[in-house]
Amino acid sequence: MDYVYVLWSKEDRKFYIGYTKDLARRLQEHENRQCHTTLRMKNPKFIFCESFVAESDAKRREEYFKTTKGKKTLKLMLRDSLRQ
Repeated sequence: MDYVYVLWSKEDRKFYIGYTKDLARRLQEHENRQCHTTLRMKNPKFIFCESFVAESDAKRREEYFKTTKGKKTLKLMLRDSLRQ
């Protein structure tokens, strides 16, 4: 399986959107501060993920979520999670 996942920093009010084949390993790397992409984020939390059979579908979804429209979609989908 291929995964698209979202981390959220309430303090920074920023998303991190990523793609991986090994979700558990990738989340552990973020938690252990081993990813330069999220080092500057304050207290990023895992809030969302989608799984895909086809790698191309996962990559296309990740690219969409990284667009302005995609981020708006995430904010609508996850509005209750973002308030916590």
